[in-house]
Amino acid sequence: MSDPSHAADDGGLICAFLLDSKGGGKPLDWKQINEWKPGKGSLWIHLDYTGPESRKWLAESSGIDEISRAALLAADPRPRSVPMSDGLLLILRGVNLNEGAQPEDMVSIRIFVGSQRVVSLRHRRNNAVRAVRDDLEGHVGPRRVGQFVVQLIDHMLEGVGRVSDQLDDEVSSLEDAVLASEGVELRHQLADLRRRAIALRRHVAPERDVLSRLQNERVGWLTELDRVRLRESADRITRIIEDLDSARERAAVTQEEVANRLSEQMNKRLYVLSVITAIFLPLGLITGLLGVNVGGMPLQHHPMGFAIIGLGTLGLLLLMLLGFRLRKWL
Repeated sequence: MSDPSHAADDGGLICAFLLDSKGGGKPLDWKQINEWKPGKGSLWIHLDYTGPESRKWLAESSGIDEISRAALLAADPRPRSVPMSDGLLLILRGVNLNEGAQPEDMVSIRIFVGSQRVVSLRHRRNNAVRAVRDDLEGHVGPRRVGQFVVQLIDHMLEGVGRVSDQLDDEVSSLEDAVLASEGVELRHQLADLRRRAIALRRHVAPERDVLSRLQNERVGWLTELDRVRLRESADRITRIIEDLDSARERAAVTQEEVANRLSEQMNKRLYVLSVITAIFLPLGLITGLLGVNVGGMPLQHHPMGFAIIGLGTLGLLLLMLLGFRLRKWL
């Protein structure tokens, strides 16, 4: 059987465990899965739903009803918790921590939970499932079906929480960078942070409703302790959503500050150009008139004509500067 951190076998089986009620589990293959009967212990089967053997087993041997199978095999299912006649359909999403992927490109995990059996499906790798398997191999894993669901949700929220904290740290770094630089290049980084926070929130928010509903489901495999932990998970995801909202709003405020600074810099430069234009416009008019090549121009034959005009122009310049200073334009 292949490691679940890599591809499934040709049939689509990633891993399967018979829980030993002590935090560990016995790995099973297809033959042992088909030989399992209720009463032999809690069973967890994890499949790649694109595998041909997985689809065949779901259709012929799983005992899962047609409506639930269709939901489990849907291309892009939304998070939800739906009680069925023989179990509970649970669709969750975790952050995509695979190499080269964007965390906000969420990975769905589809789960059908019965009283003694959990069937989970995925195509892209999910670190939360990998963590549950590591827990079982370390004999600190779930001991029963309800605990399995709670533990899987806890691991999924750990990943979402880390990404949310990372976004918050990046926003804080950019806030400091805005104070230390002109921030022209920061606008694109802030826009990207806002986009990531919005995308992550859009995917995470429905899971809050799923967890709130799940803790109230009347299913025998959820103990009171499981429901308490689910309530804690619901509160935790609410805090994550609030942190994402805060990161998005802070990024927006910081982006506005960058835009205001750039606008202020542009206005100062335009103001300087306007003052220069106001100063040299009358001077240009005077020199233009004196440069007209016609008779009757003043001081045309005076030996000190150039000096007089130069000093007069300089005096006019100083007088204009004094006027600008008095009006507090400079």
